[in-house]
Amino acid sequence: MKLGDNLKTGFIIIHYNDSESITNLINNIKDYKILDKIIIVDNNSKEIEKNQIKQLSSPKIEIIENKKNMGFASAINIGCKKLIKELGPCKIIISNADIIIHKEQDIKNLLKELDKENVGLVAPTIIENNKLNRGWKNPSPLMDSLLNLIYIHRFFRKKYIFYKEKHYEGKTSIVDVVSGCFFLITSKTLETIQFLDENTFLYYEENILAKKLKDKNLNTMICNDILVIHNHSVSIDKNLKKIKKLKIQKQSQYYFQTTYNHANWIEKILLKTTACISRLILTVFYYLKDLRK
Repeated sequence: MKLGDNLKTGFIIIHYNDSESITNLINNIKDYKILDKIIIVDNNSKEIEKNQIKQLSSPKIEIIENKKNMGFASAINIGCKKLIKELGPCKIIISNADIIIHKEQDIKNLLKELDKENVGLVAPTIIENNKLNRGWKNPSPLMDSLLNLIYIHRFFRKKYIFYKEKHYEGKTSIVDVVSGCFFLITSKTLETIQFLDENTFLYYEENILAKKLKDKNLNTMICNDILVIHNHSVSIDKNLKKIKKLKIQKQSQYYFQTTYNHANWIEKILLKTTACISRLILTVFYYLKDLRK
C-alpha cells in the first residue's frame, strides 16, 4: 500500500454569488464516501447568497466566510490551510461552484493518478461551452504580448499555446497549465511550493501555479478519459464589467511575466503596449455597441 492510500481527502469549493450552482454541486458530492471533509470558502457574497449556502446541511460541510472578496488564490489558500489543520497531510480537490461531476469513481481514479511519482497536480478533461479544455502551454512574455492583440491572438493561441490532438492520445498527458476550475493536489505539494501566490486577482493563478510546480520538477497531469463539466456560471460577468475584467487580467499577466518569467525591459514595454492597445480597441467597440442600442 502506498503512503497516499492512507491520506484523507478534502474537497474545497470557492463560492461567489452562485448559490444555485453550489447547491447542485453539494447535492452531487455530499454522499461520496471518498470525501472526508467539504469546505466552502465564500468570497464575501451577497447576504441572500450567503444565507442560501448556510442551508447546505451535512456533517462533512464547513463554511468559511471571508470579510471581502480575497480573490481565487487567496480563497484556495485559506481553505487548504484550514483543511490541512483539520485532516493533517491529505489530498485536496479544488473546485469552482459551477462544476458537475458524473460519478464518485471519477474522483477515485483521479486520486490514484495523484499518487504517481513526480506528479504535482492532476486534473480531468473539462467540458465547457461544448468544447474540451485539456490544458495549454505556459506563454513566454513575447507570446503573451502577441496574445494581447485582438483577433490576431486566435492564430497564435491555436498554433503555439494549444497542444496538438495527438498529445492526448493516451490515458493521461503531461501539460504545462490546466484550468483552475477543478484540480487535485496534495497538502505536501502545496507546502513544497509555499501555496498559491496571492498577488493576482481572478486571472493567471493557473499559470503561476504551473510555473511553481515545474520549478520543483513536479508534473501537471491531465486525465483524458475522465470528464467533468464546467457549467460556466455567469456570476463574474454580472459583477465586473468587461473592460474592468480586461484591466485586471492584464495586471495579472504583467505580474506573472515579470515575476516568474523574468521579462526583460523590451518585453515589459511590449506587454504594456499591447495590453493598452487591446483595452483601447475594446473600449471603443463596446462604446459603439452601446450607441447602437
